[in-house]
Amino acid sequence: MAAPLFHVVGEVEEHVAEAGWDQPPQLFALVDTEELLRAEPQLARTMGLVAALPGSLTPIAQEPLADGPLDEALAQIVFGTEVLGVVLAHEVLVFPPSVEATLGDDAVASATTHPERREVRMVVGVVRDGARECVLRLRGPEGQPDERLSGPDLAPALADALLATLEEPSPPALG
Repeated sequence: MAAPLFHVVGEVEEHVAEAGWDQPPQLFALVDTEELLRAEPQLARTMGLVAALPGSLTPIAQEPLADGPLDEALAQIVFGTEVLGVVLAHEVLVFPPSVEATLGDDAVASATTHPERREVRMVVGVVRDGARECVLRLRGPEGQPDERLSGPDLAPALADALLATLEEPSPPALG
C-alpha cells in the first residue's frame, strides 16, 4: 500500500499548500476509492471521481480537531474499519539544536519571533498495515521558494499517534 499512500499524502500536501500557511491541523480519513465509487456514487461524482485504480485511496476531510494539545485530540479518535488510513497536516516551528537549548522557560513566546526558526508543514499518512509516508514543506525565506522533503520516517512519533486512531478498542475485561 506504500505507492497509493505516497501518492495520497502528496496530494493532501498540495491541497493544503494551496490555502497558504498559518492553518490549523487538518485531519483526513483515507477510504478505498473503488469502494467509495460503489457506496456513494453521488458523492464520488461531486468529488470528480469517475474511475479508480485498484488500491487507490481517497482522502475525506474530517471535522476540525478539538482545541488543545494535538496528542490529546488524536487520542480521542478511533476510526472504524471502513477507514483504511489517516492523514494529518500540521504546522510546527523547528530550530537548529543549538537554538533549542537557549529558548528558556518561555519557549513558545520566544520561538515565534526567533530569527532561526523554520516553519514546517508536516503531512503524515498511515494505513492499517503500518505503512507510513510523510511530506515536509519548509517555508522559504521571504521571496524564496519553499523546500519539500518526503520519506516514510520523517515524523515517527506523529505517525505512531495516527496509527493509534486506527486500532480497534479493546473490549472491557470481564471481572
